Amino acid sequence: MDEIDVPRFFLCPISLELMKDPVTLPTGITYDRESIEKWLFSGKNNTCPLTKQALAADCDLTPNHTLRRLIQSWCTMNASNGIERIPTPKPPISKIQIDKLLNDAKSPQLKTKCLQKLRSIASESAANKRCMEAAGAVEFLASIMSSTGEEASSGEALSILYTLQVSEAVLKTLIGKNGEFIKSLIRVMQPGNDEPRAYAVLLLKSMLELAEPMQLISLETELFIKLVQVLHDQISQQTSNAVLKLLIQLCPWGRNRVKAVNAGAVTVLIGLLLDSSEREACEMMLMALDILCGCAEGRGELLEHGAGLAIVSKKILRVSSVATNMAVRILLSISKFSASPAVVQEMSQLGVVAKLCLMLQVDCGNKAKEKAREILKLHARAWKSSPCIPKSSLSLPIHLERIVT
Repeated sequence: MDEIDVPRFFLCPISLELMKDPVTLPTGITYDRESIEKWLFSGKNNTCPLTKQALAADCDLTPNHTLRRLIQSWCTMNASNGIERIPTPKPPISKIQIDKLLNDAKSPQLKTKCLQKLRSIASESAANKRCMEAAGAVEFLASIMSSTGEEASSGEALSILYTLQVSEAVLKTLIGKNGEFIKSLIRVMQPGNDEPRAYAVLLLKSMLELAEPMQLISLETELFIKLVQVLHDQISQQTSNAVLKLLIQLCPWGRNRVKAVNAGAVTVLIGLLLDSSEREACEMMLMALDILCGCAEGRGELLEHGAGLAIVSKKILRVSSVATNMAVRILLSISKFSASPAVVQEMSQLGVVAKLCLMLQVDCGNKAKEKAREILKLHARAWKSSPCIPKSSLSLPIHLERIVT
């Protein structure tokens, strides 16, 4: 098609590709339906891309049948050049059709079939998703998940909710239901079927990013237990990353650090760090550990773990500058608040001190270097004669004797 001269007005102004389903905005500009829906709904834009005029939230996308027929005729005329005729698009779903499906789904005999149909409709286009949301599908699906005895339908309802990519306004409504919907998601996160567990985590992440501080503070311990279980089970990289981001977001609030530690988060994070070399994952694990080490319980769990100090030290200068900074922050927390004589000796035996000395001689960022220097200053007298410090470090510009002074 690159060698064929395509009429300019057959091309979508957004994708610059041949339009399959041209629709016209109230501004008079025509776009391909898929491209403009992605612009308006997924991108959360409310203007016409070309004219920059503001558009109403429920603005009409009027099918441009004349232009579509012209494009189809042009395709037919150029069939010998390998151009396939675009099929006539299916009309978008209507609110009346969604209302009927939701009403039929209230019947136990029709529920499964209706839910499957709703899932199919939601996956077809962004316009269908918004139509379903406007028709009250989100509230209906949430009610299925909240009802006891609906376990068979909960997974299907959850998958539809995830597919819908629910708007921020509706997500905030779900959060505000006295925590009932979050409790429903916690129930779904029971070990067993991994797909609903993944959907629950991803939906939780979208919801809690919009939550108010008081809502984050009041989260139940059970939520952290289920999140840590999902992280431990490594359902998928996407799901694990979502759990890590949730822990990083939630743990600074209230007593969430302690809830996560009691759920076994520190032990699981150390175990994953032992096997992980992927940069982004390591950075998030260390960031989560750094937050958890902000409480005595977190530091205690890290020190209780036989590989805790060793794996944190190992990630210094091996992953990225972000990972190095996070690892040194963790060691600084330990050195300031939990450095018993046994811990100080262990840090020396594990080579932590040697690694910190090395940091002072290489380019690892000023912030990380200052933290390393601070740790060495805190316990310099205990470490200055340590055999783990390379003799060559004594001839370097900065060594432990100078750090003390």
